[in-house]
Amino acid sequence: MTRKVLTFVMAGGKGERLWPLTKDRTKPAVPFGGIYRIIDFSLSNCINSGLRKVYVLTQYKSASLHRHIRLGWNILASELGEYMELLPAQQRVGDTWYLGTADAIYQNLYTLELDKPDEVLILAGDHIYKMNYYNMIDYHRQVEADLTVAVVEMEKEKSPHMGVVEVDSIGRVNGFQEKPASPKTIPAQPDKIYASMGIYIFKSGVLEMELQEDAKKHNSTHDFGKDIIPQMLKKGLKVAAYNFIDENKKEAKYWRDIGTIDAYYEANMDLVQVDPVFNLYDREWPVRTYQEQFPPVKTVFAGEEITGRVGLMLDSLVSGGCIISGGRVQRSILSPNVRINSYSQVYESMLMEGVNVGRYAKIKRAIIDKDVDIPAGTVIGYDLAEDKKKFFVSESGIVVVAKGTEIK
Repeated sequence: MTRKVLTFVMAGGKGERLWPLTKDRTKPAVPFGGIYRIIDFSLSNCINSGLRKVYVLTQYKSASLHRHIRLGWNILASELGEYMELLPAQQRVGDTWYLGTADAIYQNLYTLELDKPDEVLILAGDHIYKMNYYNMIDYHRQVEADLTVAVVEMEKEKSPHMGVVEVDSIGRVNGFQEKPASPKTIPAQPDKIYASMGIYIFKSGVLEMELQEDAKKHNSTHDFGKDIIPQMLKKGLKVAAYNFIDENKKEAKYWRDIGTIDAYYEANMDLVQVDPVFNLYDREWPVRTYQEQFPPVKTVFAGEEITGRVGLMLDSLVSGGCIISGGRVQRSILSPNVRINSYSQVYESMLMEGVNVGRYAKIKRAIIDKDVDIPAGTVIGYDLAEDKKKFFVSESGIVVVAKGTEIK
């Protein structure tokens, strides 16, 4: 008999450290790599892993995410019992919205009654990676765990930014530390930690029991790492760790929590390298998304080299509908429907959908969000002291112009 797996993708996060990109949208809806949204990577992993019963839990500023999933992910056969459905916060069990990752599932336990799964897979919708979830599910069944937590090896120095899973020599979880300064390291590897990937596979009955118990606790943060795992360990339930197996086909494992502007920028800029660490071109593990119908990319004014009015793009990702009209784009990512006008220069930058760069403008190491009109002659990224007066500037000097900003 085929065992059934129900999947929940957590997609309600505010992503406060990604502000102002999350000023008008939830973190999983933030664009990535020109044509994608962050959530596309988790959803693509689901489809590529053969998971066909998926709920996407949403809450914070979710309108653009709902539209993206409705238009781009309505690809499963409902007549075969397959679905990818949105579950916005609805206050089904009380007068509160989702209070934490565990509470979000608790408020939707009714879906377990509808679907009656054997196991429940819970994913974060805001990380960039490739993973076959069924390998983890098979491991969970093989070791007969009540809960299996996906972990990835990382340098010990990164522990203050991670949830650290304490594991013994046979792969059982002994504890969980939230962003510790002095973390528990991997057995026999004192310079490495196991970071939680925010991926959990539960026996269905165990999940239901643990969530109902946690919901009664007034001092709980209703979080899987902080509350549910310690609660299960106290009872002696079997919690196993699954070491991430990467489907990216590169030497180093790739898993990114792009939770800050600098991490987000670096992950995007990796894509324009000669040999990117993250492989978008593997047809055996495609990354799906929704793309509107735009005309092909166009460059114009190639015949005016003497005047410097040349439409040129080098070492860049350029999406459909873009027009490079006599300007220069280098080591940059252009989302759909961007226009680069004559004599302008764009270097090492990300321009999101609908951005218009006026003549003689100069942009360097910047992120320009949707629907921003850059007036002629504007200079961004060359004088950070001046940029800070008008825009957000990250720790490493990345200038971020928020969606719809009017630049005078």
